[in-house]
Amino acid sequence: MSILGLKKKQPKTFKVKVITMDAEMEFSCEVKWKGKDLFDLVCRTVGLRETWFFGLRYTVKDTYAWLKPEKQVLDQEVPKDSPITFHFLAKFFPEKVEEELVQEITQHLFFLQVKKQILDEEIFCSPEASVLLASYAVQAKYGDYDPNFHKPGFLAQDELLPKRVLMQYQMTADMWEEKITAWYAEHRGIARDEAEMEYLKIAQDLEMYGVSYFNITQNKKDTDLLLGVDAQGLHIYSPNSKLNPNKSFPWSDIRNISYSEKEFTIKPLDKKKDVFKFYSSQLRVNKLILQLCIGNHDLFMRRRKVDSIEVQQMKAQAKEEKARKKMERQILAREKQMREEAERAKEEMERRLFQLQDEARLANEALLRSEETADLLAEKAQIAEEEAKLLAHKAAEAEQERQRLEVTAMKTKEEKRLMEQKMREAEQLAVKLVEQSERRLKEADHLKQDLTEAKDAERRAKQKLLEITKTTYPLIAAYSPPPAPPEASDSSYESMPSRLDFKDSDMKRLSMEIERERLEYMEKSKHLQDQLKELKSEIESLKLEEQQQQASVYSLHSEARGYVQEPVYLPHSNVRMDKPSIVLSYRLSAVMN
Repeated sequence: MSILGLKKKQPKTFKVKVITMDAEMEFSCEVKWKGKDLFDLVCRTVGLRETWFFGLRYTVKDTYAWLKPEKQVLDQEVPKDSPITFHFLAKFFPEKVEEELVQEITQHLFFLQVKKQILDEEIFCSPEASVLLASYAVQAKYGDYDPNFHKPGFLAQDELLPKRVLMQYQMTADMWEEKITAWYAEHRGIARDEAEMEYLKIAQDLEMYGVSYFNITQNKKDTDLLLGVDAQGLHIYSPNSKLNPNKSFPWSDIRNISYSEKEFTIKPLDKKKDVFKFYSSQLRVNKLILQLCIGNHDLFMRRRKVDSIEVQQMKAQAKEEKARKKMERQILAREKQMREEAERAKEEMERRLFQLQDEARLANEALLRSEETADLLAEKAQIAEEEAKLLAHKAAEAEQERQRLEVTAMKTKEEKRLMEQKMREAEQLAVKLVEQSERRLKEADHLKQDLTEAKDAERRAKQKLLEITKTTYPLIAAYSPPPAPPEASDSSYESMPSRLDFKDSDMKRLSMEIERERLEYMEKSKHLQDQLKELKSEIESLKLEEQQQQASVYSLHSEARGYVQEPVYLPHSNVRMDKPSIVLSYRLSAVMN
């Protein structure tokens, strides 16, 4: 035998792409592989042990089918594409997810599939339940809510609500996010698997959860109906309502299900009840309905029996795993809490340190300010002391000045009194002089009158003398010597008779006395005017000096009290000082006139 004959023939293979809810996988399969071989390979790859819920689904024309485990893959109506695409999905749904779903991977795959069905509106969900389910989905994805990390808008890229719910209310994406976040914040401390389980526990109560719908007719008259197959049994719906069935057949009441070509027959366990028949137009759909009915019924019966050893082991391991994870979560939560407390303590210490540093800085600044203030106050105190000394010195000087001014005022008062006395004397003197001047004027008038009479008598005497001279001139000229010069004319009067000489001498004497008295009176009047002028100037100077002294006294008193008042001019000085001068001036003017 040749060497080439010893070589085994390489088996032919084909490529398969399996799409799970969170991954895509490609496998190289042998042509003789059955559906069970490929399914087991996928389950081993995923790590799934609860295989009875799942299957490989593929698309055939306008419907879908599940890969049969007992037949070869290529002998079934799978697509001829390369690679052949299958979807790894849940084929049967549990009645109670919390009791039946053991493995975490099983829960996760169910969570992802149910979430997609709700978002694609294959399962009807109210808006309130949609928001609550979305909050658990966010908790499963992001963990505990942290306002410092989960800022507004962190859910903008996530699809969390069905489009029907979004279109039903006029709300913005931010408003929906606010509602979801409010519920999300309430789920603090829930782990991912727990959040997914809570999601499934809410979803399993929805009317369309786990139901596969098929179009059927009840009779040959083509009355359209819907057949629903789920874990509870078979349900008949109106074509416009998938929520409330018109008739239900629980698995516990069904004795047998059979079909021949297009006709299905449901025989109830109670033989008294009528047999229900319906029709389906496609043979492929009929096979799918029968396959789902058999699988769901088997699981229904299996749930009501004692768990197999494998399931018991799985549940025990899952229980241990949950306890271990719970303990780990508790440890992590405690460590996280301790870390948060340590961080808070650290932040508090840092804050306290910063506060103490600020307080120390403020204290240092306050100390510097207090030192500066103390220096300033000391300087101000020194200045105030110097000012006090200066004020005391000024007060002493002001007191001395006040005493001096009081003495001066007393002297001024005495001088004023003397001046007033002098003025009164001057007034009296002026009155006397006025009286004397009046008397002298009267005497002068009498003297003038006498003088006039004397001149008239002299004129008459001269006239008589001339007349006598004319009568006696020849005799005198015969006996007289030659005429004398004109200067000697006066002496010729002396040789006149004694009566003429007497009267002429009296007149001269009288004129001389009058002239002398007039000159004496003029000199006395002038002397009196000079004395009055000096007296007025002295009075004015005394008035000015008294006003200046009073102003200085008031200014000194005001400066001693810390403020300065305006000078006050006493009006009584003007009254006392001005009246005598006015009277005196008036009388003096009267005398002079």
